[in-house]
Amino acid sequence: MSDHQPENLPATTPGGDARTPAAEVVDQREGMFGVRGTGDTSGFGGLRRQVALPGGSAKPYGGWFDGATEKLDSLVGDGAIEKVVVAHGELTLHVARERLVEVAQHIRDDADLRFEFCSGVSGVHYPNETGRELHAVYHLLSITHNRRIRLEVSCPDTDPHIPSIVSVYPANDWHERETWDFFGIVFDGHPALTRIQMPDDWPGHPQRKDYPLGGIDVEYKGAVIPPPDTRRSYN
Repeated sequence: MSDHQPENLPATTPGGDARTPAAEVVDQREGMFGVRGTGDTSGFGGLRRQVALPGGSAKPYGGWFDGATEKLDSLVGDGAIEKVVVAHGELTLHVARERLVEVAQHIRDDADLRFEFCSGVSGVHYPNETGRELHAVYHLLSITHNRRIRLEVSCPDTDPHIPSIVSVYPANDWHERETWDFFGIVFDGHPALTRIQMPDDWPGHPQRKDYPLGGIDVEYKGAVIPPPDTRRSYN
C-alpha cells in the first residue's frame, strides 16, 4: 500500500466514510446537464439527485492523517482549520480564508508535512450554500513523504475574495488566473490577476452555475449560439 493511503480505515457505508457525519444538502439537480424542457427521450432528463457536502470527520482519521493534522494544529493554532473531512481514502482540510497563506506556508515548509508541490486550484460554485457560495480547492503533493492532501477555502458571492498563495506556490500563478476567469474568485495579492481563457472584456464567469448555457454572442464572428433547450426537440 502506498504511503498516501491511510491504514485501518473502518468499514464504510453507501453514504461515505464511517467517520463522516451526515452530509449537508445544498442543492437539488434535475437531468444530466441542468437543461430542462427538451423532450429528451434518453431518460437523462428524468434524473433527480441531491447535491450534498460532507460533514466534518471525527478522530481518529486513520493512517498518517492523524499525525499530519495534529502537527498542523500545533503550528497554526485554533481557528485556521474549520473542518476536516476524510472520505474515499482522501484528506481534505477546510481552511479559514484569512489564514490560508499561513497554513500553506507551514504545510510546505514543516519537515513532518513537506507538501512541496501544488498542482493547481479549482473553483466550485454552490449557489444555494448561502454565505459560502464559492469554493477554491487546492491539490497538494508531498514528494518527500509520497502523500496527497487537499485544502478547501470558501467565500461568499457578495465578497468573493481569497488570498493568493503565489508567494508560497509560484506555479499557482496561472491556475489562480483561470479560477478567477471562470468563477470570479478574486485572489488578493496575485501579481497580475487577468483573464487567461476568455477575452479581457468578456462579461461574467462562464463556469458558474448561474451563467447561461447558450445565447452568448460569439464576438469574433458576430454569430449567436442558441440555448441548448431551443436547438432541437423530440416531438
